[in-house]
Amino acid sequence: MFLKKRAREVAEVPQAGMADIAFLLLIFFLVVTTIDVDTGIGMQLPPPPDPDQEPPPILERNLMNILVNAQGLILINEEPASLGQVQQLVMDFVDNENRAQDPNLSQSPRQAIVSIKTDRQTPYEIYINMLDEVIGSYRQLRNEAAQREFGITYREYSNRVSREDDIIREMYPRNISLAEPDPGS
Repeated sequence: MFLKKRAREVAEVPQAGMADIAFLLLIFFLVVTTIDVDTGIGMQLPPPPDPDQEPPPILERNLMNILVNAQGLILINEEPASLGQVQQLVMDFVDNENRAQDPNLSQSPRQAIVSIKTDRQTPYEIYINMLDEVIGSYRQLRNEAAQREFGITYREYSNRVSREDDIIREMYPRNISLAEPDPGS
């Protein structure tokens, strides 16, 4: 009459579906997670020069030297300038034949070269802002030319023509030289 108590069975969680759930969670998190990719500065570099060919001569008046020192101070052709002045100074230099007609500025937009040189300790933010101002000056010049020639913005114009047929780009080629900092700097 005494009933023997049976040992209680331990409840088990079925493990067969756990692998499937873990796999689905893994896929879910891979799909919804965004990974930041540093893109850097998008610039098209010129082809490497032929070692046997000498570089073409550049008149001093066609070269605008921009130096950004370690303290973030800007010197344009050895004259101090603020970041806010850079865009207008570059536009005047590049488009001299249509603007100021100053004999000390470039002969034509095709011959104008803007050389940017930095110190090794130049703050990165100042360098990027300087580059943005210089590129912005070319963007503004191209926009003005598209408005003058076709009555539309350069963006609209460039969407309508192929890169090879872009006469505005030929009028204002972006001749920017990014000079290496001096090794001792």
